[in-house]
Amino acid sequence: MVRDRRRIDPDTGQVRPAPEPEDASQPEPADSPEPAGPDVASQEAELKAQLDERTADLQRLQAEYANYRKRIDRDREVVVNTAKASVAQELLSVLDDIERAQQHGDLTGAFKAVADKLVATLERVGLESFGHDGEEFDPSVHEAVQHDTSPEVPGPTVTAVLRRGYRFGDRIVRAALVGVTDHEPAPEPAAPAVPDSAPAAEAADDDASDWFAPGDADAKADRANDQI
Repeated sequence: MVRDRRRIDPDTGQVRPAPEPEDASQPEPADSPEPAGPDVASQEAELKAQLDERTADLQRLQAEYANYRKRIDRDREVVVNTAKASVAQELLSVLDDIERAQQHGDLTGAFKAVADKLVATLERVGLESFGHDGEEFDPSVHEAVQHDTSPEVPGPTVTAVLRRGYRFGDRIVRAALVGVTDHEPAPEPAAPAVPDSAPAAEAADDDASDWFAPGDADAKADRANDQI
């Protein structure tokens, strides 16, 4: 309710009469909230269900986005490692030349400084060498081109490295060419020889029988005379 309390009438310009005093005993009716009916409760339940559904959709979308980011990061890492391994594989022949020069004593001066820097850089990006004397032979990373046996090794052991192998992370870039020595049981010691005295004893028995046989007394006497 809007009351115009202006003393001058805007249409006629005349002074309006004073308004009658209001009865203070009768307060103005206040707006009372209407009681919530069944329609309001059902609307609240519907709105709550929609809110829960939108929240679940948002959570599912957030989880899918997190999985997508993880997959993209993993694929990106695989691509980067594959590119690094490809570049390192192209430099393996250079590493072989450096190793041969080091074995012959030619790796000196500025050449040695550049070679050490190259090797350190490749190791830093993830290249690792394997194939050393004394390693246990592993057919998954070693390629045997020589074979020998010895009782000094407990099992198949790398005893010669013809070409070093390299791995990049879990990926084998190149297998190592090695010589393998397998375990051979030590030979058993031979038994000591027993002297054979049987023939000598038989000869002595024969001589004794020749001298003391009772039926040959005359022959023995003649033999004794001849000896005299």
